[in-house]
Amino acid sequence: MNKFIGFSIFLALNFYAAKAQDIHQIINAAEVARIVSTLASDEMEGRKTFTKGIDKAAAFIVDEFKQNGLQTLHGDGNFMQTFKMVRPKFVAASAVLDQLSIATKNIIAISCKPELQINEQSGYELVRILKGDNFFSEARKYSNLSKNRVVLVDSSFAANFGRLTQFKSQLYLSDKSVVFILTNQIPATYTIEAKHLITEMSLANVVGILPGKTLPNEYIIFSGHYDHLGINSKHAVNNDSIYNGANDDAAGTTAMILLAKYYAATRNNERSIIFAAFTAEEIGGYGATYFSKQLNPAEVKAMFNIEMIGTESKWGKNSAYITGFDKTDMGKILEQNLLGTTFTFYPDPYPDQNLFYRSDNATLARLGVPAHTISTSKMDSEPNYHQLSDEVSTLDIPNMTEIIKSIALSARSIISGKSTPSRVDTSSLQ
Repeated sequence: MNKFIGFSIFLALNFYAAKAQDIHQIINAAEVARIVSTLASDEMEGRKTFTKGIDKAAAFIVDEFKQNGLQTLHGDGNFMQTFKMVRPKFVAASAVLDQLSIATKNIIAISCKPELQINEQSGYELVRILKGDNFFSEARKYSNLSKNRVVLVDSSFAANFGRLTQFKSQLYLSDKSVVFILTNQIPATYTIEAKHLITEMSLANVVGILPGKTLPNEYIIFSGHYDHLGINSKHAVNNDSIYNGANDDAAGTTAMILLAKYYAATRNNERSIIFAAFTAEEIGGYGATYFSKQLNPAEVKAMFNIEMIGTESKWGKNSAYITGFDKTDMGKILEQNLLGTTFTFYPDPYPDQNLFYRSDNATLARLGVPAHTISTSKMDSEPNYHQLSDEVSTLDIPNMTEIIKSIALSARSIISGKSTPSRVDTSSLQ
């Protein structure tokens, strides 16, 4: 019996040693350097949204997905998850409530339509933001173009009313419209008109999937954003005007690509794994928001969003932090899977910056998904953040490699379906 136990332990150790060897062969410093150097090269021109540079980056990511044997999300052979946005330029607006004219400055129309003409018989839902309400939370809730609405905003919010224009800086193409009016009236009749010049723009996430063997309708997401700030020749330093974005977020995108390569090689995922490179994070997180709306949040069991892992964390090497650590037990599961290693995940040390709801995990987190961002960025002292100096030469490639390996190891019980993180409590969200 003892000999049998000893032989079993020997086999188990050899099995895990083989697995460890696999991960070292697949996720290694040379591969990390190759991918991040390509994404952050001058050829990509800073990967700004709506430029040829970001198109080149997308094509590179698609090619990596193809080489790694990923499938397309809908089986249509297209890794590009395209969508359209519009940029409205204000021309004019007017409103009459119960025969009382409203000043133009007190009207903000959120619409993709060049001309909007509505009245009380147009079928718009009439809602109010009352004195004492959480103004921006309520406004955000109503501005999502899920319904046609007229939103009456209490005059106590006059000082901040103009800031609602932020909700129409970029819009998903929609047939719905929302009009905010600063007034204390509850009109029986009204007429509202608004005119905008509409510019339509196309964007694309890059998305691939490894279907699960036994739990194909349960999804795990690994993601990073591949856009950055582009070129600014007016602020060139030593003839360099390209914001290469090596750490932000070519590093996270590199991790996502190598995790795809690793899981595609091992082929032991019971749950389906989605790999996503998001666009338009730098201008408002639009790529991740669109992506999230294409999924049933109840089917998403965990999301690993990876953002800026190219530098050491405040604790040094072999460490990273998880935003929203206390929102679910996902962090504890990852810690358990890393027992016996030298790597440590820490709770987010910058809670005052509300990072949990500021990155590409936020949309799904607000829907209850245990969706967290993994990062090493020292938010109080990252000298290269959004600077021309965010170059590959500033990255700690060996440490970054170990972080990616540790993410793979930490996720194993979730990928296998043995662990399911608790959901985010959304009852307090507005």
